Amino acid sequence: MWYFEVSLNWGMLILPLLVVLTTLFALGMGMWMSALTVKFRDIRYALPFAIQFLMFATPVIYPSSIVPEEWRWLLQLNPMTGIIGGYRSAILGQPMDWASLGLSALLTALLLTYALYAFRRMEAEFADII
Repeated sequence: MWYFEVSLNWGMLILPLLVVLTTLFALGMGMWMSALTVKFRDIRYALPFAIQFLMFATPVIYPSSIVPEEWRWLLQLNPMTGIIGGYRSAILGQPMDWASLGLSALLTALLLTYALYAFRRMEAEFADII
C-alpha cells in the first residue's frame, strides 16, 4: 500500500465481510461442482473451460462501467461481480455499490443453499458410483 500510495480508509472495514462472501461463494461452487463431478465424470473436463470463461466474465482487470448499460444486468448475475467491485471500492476508497454487493450476497446465499441441498441429495449415491 505504501508503494502504490494507497492510504487506509473507512471502506477497508468491510474487507472481512468481502472475504467471508468470497469464501462462501467458493464453498458453494466447490460443493456443487464436486457433487456433479462424482455423478457426471465428464464435468472434470469441462470445468477448466468454464472457470476460464467465468474469469473473463468477472470484472477483475476491467471495471464494470465499460460494459454497456443494456448488458450490465447480465454481468450482475455473476456473484463475483459485486464482490470484486466491493474489494475495489474498499481498497481504493471509491463509493461502494451497495445494490451490486447486496445482489452478490443474495446470489451467493442462494448458490450455497442449493449446493448444500444438491450435495446432500447426491451424497447417498457417491459410494455406489465410485
